[in-house]
Amino acid sequence: MKQLTFSLGLLIFASCATETKREPIAVNYPATAKVDTVDTYFETEVPDPFRWLEDDMSEETEAWVKEQNTVTFGYLDKIPFREDLKNRLEKLWNYEKLGSPFKEGDYTYFYKNDGLQNQYVVYRKKGDGEEEVFLDPNSFSEDGTTSLMGLSFTKDGSKAAYLISEGGSDWRKGIVINTENREIVEDTLVDIKFSGISWKGNDGFFYSSYDKPKGSELSAKTDQHKLYYHKLGTPQSEDKIVFGGVPEEKHRYVQGYVSEDETYLFISASTSTSGNKLFLKDLTQKNSPLVTVLDHTDSDTYVMENEGSKLWLVTNLNAPNKKIVVTDASKPTPNDWKDFIPETEHVLTAGTGGGYFFTEYMVDAISKVLQYDYEGNLVREVELPGVGSAGGFGGKKEDNEFYFSFTNYNTPGSSYKYNVDNGEYEQYWKPEIDFNPSDYESTQVFYSSKDGTKVPMIITHKKGVELNGKNPTILYGYGGFNISLTPSFSIVNAVWMEQGGVYAVPNLRGGGEYGKKWHIAGTKMQKQNVFDDFIAAAEYLIENKYTSKEYLAIRGGSNGGLLVGATMTQRPDLMQVALPAVGVLDMLRYHTFTAGAGWAYDYGTSEESPEMFEYLKGYSPVHNVEEGVAYPATLVTTGDHDDRVVPAHSFKFAAQLQEKQAGDNPTLIRIETNAGHGAGTPVSKTIEQYSDIFGFTFFNMGFDELPNQAVLKEFKD
Repeated sequence: MKQLTFSLGLLIFASCATETKREPIAVNYPATAKVDTVDTYFETEVPDPFRWLEDDMSEETEAWVKEQNTVTFGYLDKIPFREDLKNRLEKLWNYEKLGSPFKEGDYTYFYKNDGLQNQYVVYRKKGDGEEEVFLDPNSFSEDGTTSLMGLSFTKDGSKAAYLISEGGSDWRKGIVINTENREIVEDTLVDIKFSGISWKGNDGFFYSSYDKPKGSELSAKTDQHKLYYHKLGTPQSEDKIVFGGVPEEKHRYVQGYVSEDETYLFISASTSTSGNKLFLKDLTQKNSPLVTVLDHTDSDTYVMENEGSKLWLVTNLNAPNKKIVVTDASKPTPNDWKDFIPETEHVLTAGTGGGYFFTEYMVDAISKVLQYDYEGNLVREVELPGVGSAGGFGGKKEDNEFYFSFTNYNTPGSSYKYNVDNGEYEQYWKPEIDFNPSDYESTQVFYSSKDGTKVPMIITHKKGVELNGKNPTILYGYGGFNISLTPSFSIVNAVWMEQGGVYAVPNLRGGGEYGKKWHIAGTKMQKQNVFDDFIAAAEYLIENKYTSKEYLAIRGGSNGGLLVGATMTQRPDLMQVALPAVGVLDMLRYHTFTAGAGWAYDYGTSEESPEMFEYLKGYSPVHNVEEGVAYPATLVTTGDHDDRVVPAHSFKFAAQLQEKQAGDNPTLIRIETNAGHGAGTPVSKTIEQYSDIFGFTFFNMGFDELPNQAVLKEFKD
């Protein structure tokens, strides 16, 4: 057993300047066995002493998980205000939440959670009738860990297929029901993964999956995605492969979607998370051929609408910020595309509804929405309720109204009913929450990264916060896979800010906020730009007295977990607390697990060239924990059923930290059991996780009690 003893200075706020010392707390880390495993990359040997932790089916790994959790929860139990945080999270979380309604057949459907339900419930009502429960995922399992992960209706609304996830796994089961009586109509489909459901008529639908992997389905490699057609009333074993399954041409991500008029099937095929081939098939003609729209993966392109054979596509081919083009299904290739809504200086996302096109632009990560007719004429700019993020602009072609949502970092999401003809809207639903947005403010700043690139960051906190360098601060980032971080409200972040916390989110390179060029600037051998952007954000917060090293925590999940791991190993002096969640942390082997090879567009792989190997090894968190370095207080979090970023990444990183940590800060790992990458996590588990994460963070910033006890006293009273 390795034992570390640590003590932390108690920070006293307000007028008291006296410092006291806590009693030392001993942490006995479980002994983690080391094995003589060595990989050779281009004549360079790389030891991997904790390789055995990759075996998620072994008794030894199971025992290690239990021992680590015993130590971690033993530590967390000693945090005096952990229960206060949990109670406050439950109090703030306990309000009714309502999703935007949508019409299917004769019914209007919507998702609702009465407050602390583990999963949202699907309700419906006919006309002005009474609402009724349609699907209640809380009844799927006793512990709330089986979640609803997809719901698709036939065009007439008479049937529906829904997908469920058990224990947070990416593997899904598919269940088909008659909507009128909610009776199951056939056997459950299994082994569906990274897929939606797209109906063709009432007789069947398209879905995607991989062959069942050999060995552990939680970690074994899956690299050949296939599109299937399932005909109702026939066994799944007879489902026909529509696309994929050719050994010499592997597509890791294949999706099929049917046009609203059910004339065409469109198929997108990708080898990585960016770039796709595109095909179409005429469903009105029996045995019609598969027609190639794009035969390369140099762009992200999809068909968003059609009228007969007229097609509108969204593409970033020769347009990094995306544009909409129009063509005919008889001549669908790029040579015959014509600009419909040209590229602008801002990144485009688009939808259709009510006979109009709606384009949403990100202007420095803030939403701007324009409405166009089918001739490409601008109808109006939609004046949004405020500065923030809008979503949901779209619906069926015959709709004359639909619902959109609006939120920002300090405003809980509300929904609005929008009239497509006159552009007027009214608030449909506003949450009744024990949180006053007017007490908080968000400021967008632009700071310089290491190479001089200007990077935006939104900083949110209570009004009147004194910039004295003593504010507990969470710096959250992602920076990858063309994903944009736009302003949105979070209950857990509201609790953090109630306690005087600052919440800062930079829009790092690697994301999609400024289009394809911004994304590419944070990929492969430019990945260090992402870490430099994040480090510069921390330095900005410190230089401008929002916080200081002693009160700064960095946090991120998945690719953001890699961000935290790389930043804390490159600059351990910069922060007090590090919170890597479900992180990609072994950059030499990430591509050998599940669908990880599909991430190579962003990362490259250790096998492709000596230069790429050296670059990955240079920042891979598992390989850059050094003996004798004092690392920040670290709480690694993961789930034992995470089959997207397998937990072995987190296991090996935690083992390295525990072996080599030179300072007094704890390096712990919290492993959620029967949980996956995050989606569908029950509310009860989420509340427990964040009471532990925030408790750990405040405690290791030196707090013996929460900064704003008045809030706690108020809700207790």
